[in-house]
Amino acid sequence: MHQRPIGTATRGTTNPNRLRRMDRWIAATHGPTLRRSDSPLAVDLGYGAAPWTAVELLDRLRTTEPRTAVVGVEIDPERVAAARPYEREGLTFAHGGFEIPTADRPTLIRAANVLRQYDEGEVAAVWQRLCARLAPGGLLVEGTCDEIGRRHVWVALGPEGPRTVTFATRLGSLERPSDLAERLPKALIHRNVPGEPVHAFLRDFDRAWATASPYASLGARQRWIAAARAVSADWPLTDGVRRWRQGEITVRWSALRPTAG
Repeated sequence: MHQRPIGTATRGTTNPNRLRRMDRWIAATHGPTLRRSDSPLAVDLGYGAAPWTAVELLDRLRTTEPRTAVVGVEIDPERVAAARPYEREGLTFAHGGFEIPTADRPTLIRAANVLRQYDEGEVAAVWQRLCARLAPGGLLVEGTCDEIGRRHVWVALGPEGPRTVTFATRLGSLERPSDLAERLPKALIHRNVPGEPVHAFLRDFDRAWATASPYASLGARQRWIAAARAVSADWPLTDGVRRWRQGEITVRWSALRPTAG
């Protein structure tokens, strides 16, 4: 008997290129794992009312590993039916939820703008369920972005649990790094308060951004790089200038993990 999908439907809002920053990061950081896989499979979980993000994920991952296949998974059967005409070689759509209804374990699960409607206390169990479905060496990317993809924050998790938090933005639209706080994923958004590590990180990043204001004459990218280099003295960053140039900064989860309670 077919298992009832686990989870609830999202609002379904989506736009072309909304997840391009996340996709670009996945291709750069997870490309080697896709290439090592015998049959690389990526799941776009909760793609929404239109299939654009799944179509784009396939195109972007295939520039890294041409054998990659993508399955778009939606809990709303009407959305699955609407997406079916877009199926092609390497791209299919399936009715399901957090149980991830694929025959093979995916190398990548991307869950963007899916958990915002859940309670913070539910996130850890969802993460655990999704990570349990990953293939060895697989990656779960769970996070949030604005409607047109200018600002993103996501958590990357392996089968063992959360690893990193990435902040990504179109630099020309940024007034200060803490503008990204509104896009923190559910596990962190309620923790942007004094006494919590993520609040301290954004405070320090804002200060570094202000100190780097002389670089603004060279462009927002150079200012971001200078600010990232400054915060790297006190925070465990996992990336460097190559990613900073893209308007990204990635911090170890252990440094931003919420305090107990």
